[in-house]
Amino acid sequence: MIASRPVAESRPAPLPGRAADRNEKDLEDLATGFVAGDEACLAVVHHRWAALVNCVARRSLGDAREAEDVTQQVFIAAWRGRAGYSPSRGTLAGWLIGITRRKVADALSARTRRAALVDAAGAALAVRTEEAYSLDGVLDQLLVEHELARLPSPQRKVLRLAFYDDLTQPQIAVVTGWPLGTVKSHARRGLLRLRHAFENGGDPDTCGPLRT
Repeated sequence: MIASRPVAESRPAPLPGRAADRNEKDLEDLATGFVAGDEACLAVVHHRWAALVNCVARRSLGDAREAEDVTQQVFIAAWRGRAGYSPSRGTLAGWLIGITRRKVADALSARTRRAALVDAAGAALAVRTEEAYSLDGVLDQLLVEHELARLPSPQRKVLRLAFYDDLTQPQIAVVTGWPLGTVKSHARRGLLRLRHAFENGGDPDTCGPLRT
């Protein structure tokens, strides 16, 4: 007598293109949530494409710190202008790269303007010292920018987003991916270092240990 063997359960083979269709659907859902203002979708978008945006910016600018700033600006601009994105005109990643190119162009223009501004300020001070008061605003901005550049990177990033992009601390937490408590700590420590730097003649290293 021949022993019967269990019949293997037959399963349908996966249809070609099913994984691609599912991935496309996920991207569509992500774009829809992003445009609708879902901050969880913003976090996913930032996690998925921040490295690509940073790579494009760094290749164009040749400066890691400027590329980091541009990367943050791209996602801030995308979030604020999300209503202007339409899937019919391209992918979300392509839209982000378009914003990146514009922000890189802005950064290059700003770099040129800053250099010209410093040269003009120096020439004006050398030639007409009696009118130095008219340069106070320019010099104050240069001083603040100089001191920000000397802060540790996390503190500098938080204060730039707060000062120049007018973001709240919860919004900064979403953009950076850091816990809100970490953002608040970097902001507080950065402000303390700036205050001590100005009080000690522009030297943040003379401020001593920071009180918690």
